[in-house]
Amino acid sequence: MHRLDRRQLTMFPLTEREDKLVIDNMHVSPDTPAPVLAPLEAARVARLAARIAAARDAGKPVMLTYGAHLIKNGLSPVLIRLIEEGWVTHLATNGAGSIHDWEFAFQGTSSEDVRDNVAHGRFGTWEETGRAINLAVAAGGVDGLGYGWSVGRFIAEDGATLPEPDALRAAITASLAQPDERLGALADLLYLSTTFGLAAGRQAMTHRFKQYSIQCAAYRLGVPFTVHPGVGYDIIYTHPLNCGGAIGRGAVRDFLGYAESISRLGGGVHLTVGSAIMAPMIFEKSLSMANNLALATTGEALKDYDLVVNDIQEGGDWDWSQGEPPMEHPAYYLRFCKTFYRMGGTLDYICLDNRAFLLALYGALRGAKVG
Repeated sequence: MHRLDRRQLTMFPLTEREDKLVIDNMHVSPDTPAPVLAPLEAARVARLAARIAAARDAGKPVMLTYGAHLIKNGLSPVLIRLIEEGWVTHLATNGAGSIHDWEFAFQGTSSEDVRDNVAHGRFGTWEETGRAINLAVAAGGVDGLGYGWSVGRFIAEDGATLPEPDALRAAITASLAQPDERLGALADLLYLSTTFGLAAGRQAMTHRFKQYSIQCAAYRLGVPFTVHPGVGYDIIYTHPLNCGGAIGRGAVRDFLGYAESISRLGGGVHLTVGSAIMAPMIFEKSLSMANNLALATTGEALKDYDLVVNDIQEGGDWDWSQGEPPMEHPAYYLRFCKTFYRMGGTLDYICLDNRAFLLALYGALRGAKVG
């Protein structure tokens, strides 16, 4: 089968792109007064805050999985405050969530006109975005990092340092004698360095707005941040530096890191914000693996965990506390509720804009202390 050669594509500088969002103008401060919610939503947020506080007092994890619109709505400062104060112990997003976060950190703007740029063959063909994220993940893989922390480190350190090709060859030879998982990462980075003439040493990119980056903050604080991409879903796949081995390795490392956090979820909380497909899909596989191990070692599956889903869809006008809807009901086909409902634990669905939801949640947690 013939394949398209990305080296023939024209990549354009980000300075030529007109963006819709400017982070300086639209970021949401965690100190913004919490909105006044309707009684039902207010009660659900208060219940969630109490669950989170109880989980953290007991040393249990609180995981937050989100889609890219949370970042595009300027909410990274709220997430940063939540991890700084210890309320959230693991963050997970999709590839787009990582990309918008990086673009805001690098240039302070993001979100292009998809319709117009596709028609002109320019959608996603941006040199800096593709180069930075692909290079970050490839370089991070050599050091054993997953996708999320690789990008977070790249932002925090304003670039990456690449080994000399001869040093990579020597490391590959040593790894062949005593194989370890670095072998593939070393080979991928050597391929990229020699094929595309990447100079050894410092590959510098200044991130002037890194204070808005949740990836950077998570790396700096040592908080797990995992990225769960779909191959071909994101604009980094248009760039010639994109390497399937590097991206796949980073994503699998992150998936296993996410699964490890799920394996400790008993007594904890898993919160999903605006992720209708990715979040339930990675959760169900991870919980199955966690139960596989738990049953083999303790004879009991995981229990006593809370699952909370936040989205703006009305949820099919169904009360999930009453059980699963019948197949003829529209709510049956809302995967973000149905899948989580089938995962055990206690499910709560909170229908709110994610800005109102996170501000209300942090408002309920503000002033309390972890532990």
